[in-house]
Amino acid sequence: MSLARHVDPEDIIHHLQAHHITPKQPSSGNSGGQSAHLTPFSTPYASQREIPKYRIPQDGAPGDTVYEMLKDELDLDGRPNLNLASFVDTYLEENAQKLMVENMGKNLADNDEYPALVSLSNRCVSILAHLWGVQKGEKAVGSPTVGSSEAIHLGGLAMKRRWQARRRAEGKDTLRPNIIMGANAQVALEKFARYFEVEARILPVSKESNYCLDPRLVKENVDENTIGVFVIMGSTYTGHFEPVEEVSKVLDEVEKETGVSVPIHVDAASGGFVAPFTYAGAGGPKWNFELPRVHSINTSGHKYGLVAPGLGWIIWRDQSYLPKELIFELHYLGGTEESYTLNFSRPGAQVVVQYYNLIHLGFAGYREVMENCLANARILSKSLEATGWYTCLSDIHRPRDNNIKFNNPRQPSSSSAAVPHEDDDNDYEAETETSASYTPGLPVVAFRLSDEFQAQYPHVKQETISLLLRARQWIIPNYALPPGEASTEILRVVVRESMSFDLLDRLVTDIVQVTETLMENEEQDLGILTRQRKGPVVATDGKKGRGEGKGGEATKEKGEQRPGKADGVGEKVKGLGKEAKKRMEDGIHRSVC
Repeated sequence: MSLARHVDPEDIIHHLQAHHITPKQPSSGNSGGQSAHLTPFSTPYASQREIPKYRIPQDGAPGDTVYEMLKDELDLDGRPNLNLASFVDTYLEENAQKLMVENMGKNLADNDEYPALVSLSNRCVSILAHLWGVQKGEKAVGSPTVGSSEAIHLGGLAMKRRWQARRRAEGKDTLRPNIIMGANAQVALEKFARYFEVEARILPVSKESNYCLDPRLVKENVDENTIGVFVIMGSTYTGHFEPVEEVSKVLDEVEKETGVSVPIHVDAASGGFVAPFTYAGAGGPKWNFELPRVHSINTSGHKYGLVAPGLGWIIWRDQSYLPKELIFELHYLGGTEESYTLNFSRPGAQVVVQYYNLIHLGFAGYREVMENCLANARILSKSLEATGWYTCLSDIHRPRDNNIKFNNPRQPSSSSAAVPHEDDDNDYEAETETSASYTPGLPVVAFRLSDEFQAQYPHVKQETISLLLRARQWIIPNYALPPGEASTEILRVVVRESMSFDLLDRLVTDIVQVTETLMENEEQDLGILTRQRKGPVVATDGKKGRGEGKGGEATKEKGEQRPGKADGVGEKVKGLGKEAKKRMEDGIHRSVC
């Protein structure tokens, strides 16, 4: 008898279950057909029947039973606090949780019904605008969004509309807009280009450019159809800040030579709440509204803004940079309001928590949190390199004197720090070591096996390390760097507020133990650990497939690989080799930002 090569576990369960189902008995009394139960697990749903998965059931089930069963299934998820792949905040203090619950039913779109909520939103916009250096005489305008993706799209749309208006005024066509970004750009930036029909000119990155946007290549790729440049304050690969001021200077040169004025949108999804508060700032150069060419900035409140998932922010330095055709005047639910977001209904509770954090923590509190994150990230970086087995590609643990050319060491200028608080005298002077002595960046540790280690233990693979750490509940992704450097894979740890020193100590211990285990064993084929992640695929009609697509090839899970470029995207980029046709090597980076 030959063994089957494929087994459907659901078929087995359903077949065996059919032999043990007790025939339905007529109901009695006033139960209404619902059997009484002593505990959530004493009902047929918990003992003999599973909760329907793909179609709504004819009859319901007791609420406590459904709750317990869903709770049990969700226990299979990773623990958020040990998810070191994500930038998204996983901790809310008790008062913030109360405010979330108390305001979870409020819709931010209903301005007339929730005027206090709208007032808090406007205050947050003002606070962020001043934090990011809005200039005297400018009237900053902005809005909360569902996340940084929506905020980035709005910033890009504003640049596109202004470019179109200028071209029409000059009697020129508006058929071929393009936007410039580095190959390290997060997928939200590429989505803007694809969704809103803008050619994405994705420039290659290199070790010399800190795996970030290279200002030298910007000048080569700008033309009269360039609507703007996306510059990232905090690369999701290595945490480096891109050189906003250097890019601005390059665009100044372009305008002087050609008369073409190209604006900058700063994607500060993570850095928007890091650079203003840390002693390291942005490393000396300007990055915010102190640069006239920076028209808009976005950030994620649900990352280092310390809010629960579902909140982003977009700020324009002045209302003149938000085209009127993007503003809708709504007469809805008894009032008149203006809207310039992609979403209409959106949760308001996160906005309340954002304002709570800004007032509760203040400048000093946010500074303490961010400095602690950077301090822990430095300790982790130095610990990994101290083993001799790993080397870090992130630089936040390296003294400023060792910086490479794109982050030349300088003393922090007044522009690199946050706008001073009215009472900010010497209250924030550091009494211990601070980030001021180190290369600025996000509290991110990007590391790989050292060359010496790989030469001596070629059978040890980083993906195996990632998978074995997952068995210890740590989620640490392993993925390739962007095109041009894609032959290098990195492991990445995002240090958030919830990373205590004790937890950090446990993490270092587990990384060392896992590495030692692999070193002490002969080469093994652990590829099965990778393959088993690709499970059966659920069809849209509720039936399960076997994970096979056309030609018998395994169908990848949703989110397993970032989408490729649209036709024509990236074709005109100078300095980008053949590797650009594949946006990213296989990995799990695109789903953990």
